[in-house]
Amino acid sequence: MGQPHGVGIVGLGNISRQYLEALEGHPGIRIVAVADLSAERAAEVAAQTGAVAVGVDELVAHPGVETVLNLTIPAVHAEIAHAAISAGKAVYGEKPLALDVAEGEAMVAAARAAGVAIGSAPDTVLGTGIQTARRAIDDGRIGRPLAASATMITPGHERWHPNPDFYYQPGGGPMLDMGPYYVSALVTLLGPVVAVGGAASRIRDTRVIGSGPRAGETIPVAVDTHVTGILEHEGGAISTIVTSFDGTATTASPLEVHGTEGTLLVPDPNRFDGDVVLHRTGETAETLAVSAGYADGARGVGLVDFVATPSDVEARAGGAMALHVLDIMTGVLRAAETGARVALTTTTERPAAVPLTARSDWHS
Repeated sequence: MGQPHGVGIVGLGNISRQYLEALEGHPGIRIVAVADLSAERAAEVAAQTGAVAVGVDELVAHPGVETVLNLTIPAVHAEIAHAAISAGKAVYGEKPLALDVAEGEAMVAAARAAGVAIGSAPDTVLGTGIQTARRAIDDGRIGRPLAASATMITPGHERWHPNPDFYYQPGGGPMLDMGPYYVSALVTLLGPVVAVGGAASRIRDTRVIGSGPRAGETIPVAVDTHVTGILEHEGGAISTIVTSFDGTATTASPLEVHGTEGTLLVPDPNRFDGDVVLHRTGETAETLAVSAGYADGARGVGLVDFVATPSDVEARAGGAMALHVLDIMTGVLRAAETGARVALTTTTERPAAVPLTARSDWHS
């Protein structure tokens, strides 16, 4: 196997715990260095992982760091990525890739010029839920895909997140925060998108934090909090997507894919697993056996896949996919603002399918 791949983590907020749980003990990954605005938090994680707690500049320059795992807030994704790329390091970040397409294009171009890889969450689409659905589509179980719908409705993250401010600032909102899971799934299932339409609204300009030491504090809202998009896929299918921080709940399937011969009910793309149910005309609904994807997946499996991908191959959770997903989401927001159909400027190949892979295999 050779030496473990050295990873430096920048940003040790809520999501970092899930990455640490997936990566700790992985024989192919070694957490070399960590950095955070909180020196105390960095010291705690360093003690837990055997890494060193350093500043960002020291982390990206550390000779043992081969890939920078960027778990910062969206507003500084580009800054950290460029620092890592300038130091000759690969970079894999949390979603979204950047605040806008121009920023994302600059990141991808810089990585290409430096000869280093760039990738981005979400990696949930590599789990058994979305990948089993993809295999059913690829095997022709629903005939020719015609349409899909994606639905995500919640009252907002301020109910549970102790520091939810960034969810309601540029780079946040339901489309850029939660949309990556659903849009990445739609592209994985149905291929790239050529144009989008959209509509959006905002029901209030402030939110109240519901938990943690800042409970009761009012924060401003600077983004639309209910967004609906129409996605025109290159292959001819048309998807609709609803993302909202303004509703209460929904009984709609997170994802449905409709074809000429059947419909697939697809599990929540914010999860790695879940049942895929096939409905075909005149037949009893069938829950499909798990047939593809990383079994028992967890946040971080995309990084494992990323570092294992040969340098001359685009990673499944690579920059091209992340940039196209960003283009789709910001295109929907632009369409909502202008009332016009927006043609996209990026595209991507459907990422390679993931064969069914037991946790013992992806974690070895």
